[in-house]
Amino acid sequence: MEPSNNSMETYFIIIGISTIQKLQLPIFLLVLLIYLITLGGNITIVVLVTLDHHLHTPMYFFLGNLSVMDMSCSTVVLHKVLVAYLSGDRRVSFGSCFAQMYSFSAFTCDELLILTTMSYDRYVAIYNPLRYNQIMNNKVCSLLASASWVMGFINMISPTFEISSFTCYTSMEANHFFCDIMPIMKLTCNDTTILQLYIFLQGLLFATCTPFVLTFISYAFIIRTILRIRSSNGRRKAFYTCSSHLTVVSLLYGTLSYQYFRPISSVRLGSNKLYSLFNTAAVPILNPLIYSLKNKDVIAAIKRRLCWFRTSVEEGKNKKVAG
Repeated sequence: MEPSNNSMETYFIIIGISTIQKLQLPIFLLVLLIYLITLGGNITIVVLVTLDHHLHTPMYFFLGNLSVMDMSCSTVVLHKVLVAYLSGDRRVSFGSCFAQMYSFSAFTCDELLILTTMSYDRYVAIYNPLRYNQIMNNKVCSLLASASWVMGFINMISPTFEISSFTCYTSMEANHFFCDIMPIMKLTCNDTTILQLYIFLQGLLFATCTPFVLTFISYAFIIRTILRIRSSNGRRKAFYTCSSHLTVVSLLYGTLSYQYFRPISSVRLGSNKLYSLFNTAAVPILNPLIYSLKNKDVIAAIKRRLCWFRTSVEEGKNKKVAG
């Protein structure tokens, strides 16, 4: 296909998850189900953390932030997928495409940073439990959460701006289901060698490597502290407090490292779509499940809310009968 100038074309065509016609309805229903479960699970976490005073602790404050990031990341990606399947229009304007690319990348970076903050929180809880509430006070928690949000969005300004400045494309059809960095870079006929190196180094040194190293250091101290606990029951309880977080970290870093830390020439977009779908759909579902199913405090909070709701309904019925 002949290169096209973006002054003539003002939109990309997003191929989607699959081009097989008979799979369109099942895919739409699956994506809709995934999105609704994602919203339901993460909204539940946010509501519980907000309303239940038993969960007004640093760990659950950060978990609430993670849930908001998960919902935001999924909404940025999946709502466009749903709209495209409903309307049949796969076109995405340049402005919308780059806005989606920036938002998705920023929220993903935010997640890595908040997970790093959560690892530090777990380190303080295990290493210095007597001073935990003093160290992780409201001011410190708010500063750490705010820094995680702001740094993620600042980090993605430069690469998104550079990609949006491309002037020539070999095709306007992106073999993906949303505007991600790799598929759009593969379309351009501009020289992206320096930009690829910049994105790789920035992602490696700041967006991923630095949070990973900080998380690794926190867990090195956590493991050392756990091994010093004499009783096996004490070691088990200490490890239990960070097992959910460790599971989430492993899932997210595993998928992201395979997706983005390879030369763009070696990226197979077909397989990359599967990893992107897992990252944008499955991980936000798994996070609340992992934290709720393995967490007695969250389960107890759910029971208290259900009991409160049942009591409120019964009181409402009794008032109607009495009236």
